[in-house]
Amino acid sequence: MAEVKRSYVVDENGNRTAVMLPIEEYEELLEDLEDLALIAQRRDEPTVPLDVVVQQLEMKWRRTESR
Repeated sequence: MAEVKRSYVVDENGNRTAVMLPIEEYEELLEDLEDLALIAQRRDEPTVPLDVVVQQLEMKWRRTESR
């Protein structure tokens, strides 16, 4: 990722209190947060091994090709 310039808002003591960043970077951060929230919500759901998913998809594709 390319380096992005950020501007900081500081208080009267020079302490950083906020950050300004490009909208694109902000939107990417929001997407990442949404993804992480979804992962957290689904962490207790059962998982399926990749090879089983691949087998299921291959069987599904074969069925649709034979129609």
